[in-house]
Amino acid sequence: MITVRRARTITAPRSRIRAFGLRTRLLAAFLLVAAVSAGTTSALTYREARNALLKTTQDTAVATFREQVQQTGFGLPVIQREGLEEVLRDLARKGKPRPWVVFAEYGSFRASSGENPVSTVITPQLRRAAQTNPYGGFERVVKDGVPYLTIAMPTVFKTGPYSTLPSGLVLYAVMRMTDEQINVDALLTAARDGALPGLAVALIPGLIAARSVLRPVRELRRAASSMGSGRLDTRIAVRGTDELADLAVTFNESAAQLEDSVHELREAEARARRFASDVSHELRTPLAGMLAVTEVLDEDADHLDADTARAVRLVSAETGKLAVLVEDLMEISRFDARAAELNADEVDVAEAIRKTLQNRHWTEDDRVHAELPAGIRARLDPRRFDVVIANLVGNALRHGGAPVTVGLRTGERPTGTPVLITEVADRGPGIRPESIPYIFDRFYKADAARTRSAGSGLGLAITQENVRLHGGTIRAGNRPDGGAVFTVEIPLDTGEATA
Repeated sequence: MITVRRARTITAPRSRIRAFGLRTRLLAAFLLVAAVSAGTTSALTYREARNALLKTTQDTAVATFREQVQQTGFGLPVIQREGLEEVLRDLARKGKPRPWVVFAEYGSFRASSGENPVSTVITPQLRRAAQTNPYGGFERVVKDGVPYLTIAMPTVFKTGPYSTLPSGLVLYAVMRMTDEQINVDALLTAARDGALPGLAVALIPGLIAARSVLRPVRELRRAASSMGSGRLDTRIAVRGTDELADLAVTFNESAAQLEDSVHELREAEARARRFASDVSHELRTPLAGMLAVTEVLDEDADHLDADTARAVRLVSAETGKLAVLVEDLMEISRFDARAAELNADEVDVAEAIRKTLQNRHWTEDDRVHAELPAGIRARLDPRRFDVVIANLVGNALRHGGAPVTVGLRTGERPTGTPVLITEVADRGPGIRPESIPYIFDRFYKADAARTRSAGSGLGLAITQENVRLHGGTIRAGNRPDGGAVFTVEIPLDTGEATA
């Protein structure tokens, strides 16, 4: 038996009854074995008792009839019915274990100790046996639901110590076996009634056995569920030396290794986050000075020679990219540190998207088309929603193809929650199918040959984090007629601002 030792309080999950769970299968198997055992034992006991009962009755009747026939003298040839019937009635009275009805057949002559000279239960097979075997034969016959024992015994002349000669007279004894049938039925009822309580009794050890097997399994499941919820210090107390104890030892060893590995990974991740945050923070001050210098140099670039002017503009452009990368790194660091806050307010979504496009001068030409129905309002963080739209449209313009379409509508999730749906689609070559699962990864480049780009490589990752902060989802795909499409779904009412 194993029990769970918890370093923290673990709430055991509520037990669920499964129609075909392990408990049900164990009980079914146990009851099946018990039923087969009880049924087999009852059947064998019934068969042996039945055979013994019938054999005793049969042997007694056959031996008695043979003895009586051998001791009775018959005058042959048989010519008087009255005298023979009297002899037959005398034989019938001496029948054991109960009286018989005795029939005699001599050629075409028929007589009996009863009312009918011919029996309807004596079969042709028994008559043939009486003609071929000097010791006769017997059969058990059921007619109209009534069981009978029929015995055939031919009378013979002794012609020598070991030889006989048939006389032609054959005697038959017919005995009802209703008492034996009653006893056999009683045996069957007893066997059946004994098997059913046996199954009921077998259910008790079956439940105990199932409980002893399932309790450690349930505790192991609770421990695994506890670890899955983040409590990596959960262990199982090992007791005994059976297979379940070996499983508990293996579980504890695996849990300890997993805890050590996760602890190391968390420490490494924390160090990486601190490093990115510290580097970004330290770079902001020198970058601010570099940006100021490059702005002055850009203003005087027209007065410099061509080579110098080209170098100045290159330094200015690269410094601007570096500044964007540093800002994006700091933003990602805030998300990683769970320090990003959502300052939600009710806004006109169509107007918010128009401002984003106008502030970046994307509406001055035909590169961006907006399909924005009026009257849609939602609780959003205006700054973060502006980042989402700007990153998606900017990404479409850089890597897709114009014109870029920004669509807005409302819908419902399968759960019935109303959502705000924003789509940004372009007319470019689309996204390769193998790249779609990784398109929101940090620094992922869908085109392996493109080692440099105008962006920081963090735009889509930041977009995804901002959408998640709103409680929404974002997915990437391709249009049927070509081009990539990004779909953002945000609940229309995000509730209070969350941190």
